[in-house]
Amino acid sequence: MTQELTQQWLTEIQTLQQQVAQLQQERHAGWESAEKWRKLYNTEAEQRRTDAEFFKQTIASLKTEIERLQGVEEERFNEATAKTALQKEIAQIKTVEELKAKLISVIKERDRLQQALKIEQDNHAQTRKNLTTALGDAIDSLTRERATEAEGKIKP
Repeated sequence: MTQELTQQWLTEIQTLQQQVAQLQQERHAGWESAEKWRKLYNTEAEQRRTDAEFFKQTIASLKTEIERLQGVEEERFNEATAKTALQKEIAQIKTVEELKAKLISVIKERDRLQQALKIEQDNHAQTRKNLTTALGDAIDSLTRERATEAEGKIKP
């Protein structure tokens, strides 16, 4: 009887030891998985921070360029200078026909500039869309590649 009881206890101990070993393996696998996801998250977060910094610099650069261009426009269209230039140009117009011709010329130039601006805006929007798509594709590709690498390292 004592031997049977001892054998039962030994069997129970062995079963519990196996369960402990299995739980330790599962815990270890869980830690490895958590570490993998932590690394992926940190990598993605670092990429986002890098992108954000790049875009901040780009925005700052564009703001500087806008300010520069506004300064050029202000210089170009300084009120006193512009007024004098316009008065000289108007003084050269002698007839209604010349005035009509000048008006037509100005309207054509305005239309051409509006069309050029529209084309430039469309091109800018398309470029922005293409760059955003390319950036998204690159991030997706990088994420898939890292996930594949991480799976390859975890599996024996």
